[in-house]
Amino acid sequence: MSAQIAASFCGLLLSLALAPLLPGIINRVKAIMGGRRGRPLLQLYFDLAKLMRKAPVYPHASSLFFHLPGPAGIASGILALMVLPFGSLGAVFSFPGDFILLAGVFVLARFCLMLAALDTGSAFEGMGTAREALFSALAEPIFLFCLLALAYYIQKFSLIDMFTGGLTPLSSRVDWAFYLMLICALFLLLLSENSRLPVDDPNTHLELTMIHEVMILDHSGPDLALLEYAASLKLWIFSLLISGILLPNGTEHSVVISVGLHLLVIFCIAVLVGLVESLMARFRMERVPQVFTVAGALVCLAALAIWR
Repeated sequence: MSAQIAASFCGLLLSLALAPLLPGIINRVKAIMGGRRGRPLLQLYFDLAKLMRKAPVYPHASSLFFHLPGPAGIASGILALMVLPFGSLGAVFSFPGDFILLAGVFVLARFCLMLAALDTGSAFEGMGTAREALFSALAEPIFLFCLLALAYYIQKFSLIDMFTGGLTPLSSRVDWAFYLMLICALFLLLLSENSRLPVDDPNTHLELTMIHEVMILDHSGPDLALLEYAASLKLWIFSLLISGILLPNGTEHSVVISVGLHLLVIFCIAVLVGLVESLMARFRMERVPQVFTVAGALVCLAALAIWR
């Protein structure tokens, strides 16, 4: 038991160390597609180290709530990683219904971020908060429905048991249809929940198109570093969730092979995000709900495919 707990903590530390690498992979893919040299893969690590050394500047109207989103985002990410299994390394702790905790920690982090944006007293950040509240009301039920559909199909209600399946060449047509539709829905949620194109653009500062970035415009120094790191953790968690659904977490593979396969899938997801951002333009604001409509339809079709 102690060896399994130690292995689970190793998976947690590996996730915490490699999470900032995903934005670097995405930016490198976008640079290659655009014919540019691009930034280094480790650019986010350099940015975090630089921001931690800078003195923060706070808005005059801000209060204690302004400091909440960074620590809350990182704490939520660590808690999510503790219940989310990393291949054969498993999870730090597990209990029936822990997938509800996984969905709830994202709600907590988003609430703290929206509260901090409103605490600045800026109408500009209030606009971004209103947009974030609208789209989160569409995304969060779909995300929870994805996990409920997976739990119903596996007939187990803890994440470590829900990820013991996965696609294999011998899987039935129903298995392939269910898993593929679920993965597609989660990938759409990954794009929307992590402020990626075509839902949002993490590199823009245009008032008419900003959703997430507008809420952190007044953060600087270590506060901004915590927010950037929390965002990379969230991207890693969604990618790990997709890889856990795609790959079986059984004992037929060694720990090294299992972890290597999951890392390969996670990095491939980052490459796919970079390709999507290179080939698609940002949707107009009135078209963003269509992304959630497609994701919700895919989850409903997946649920109908396994209805007994």
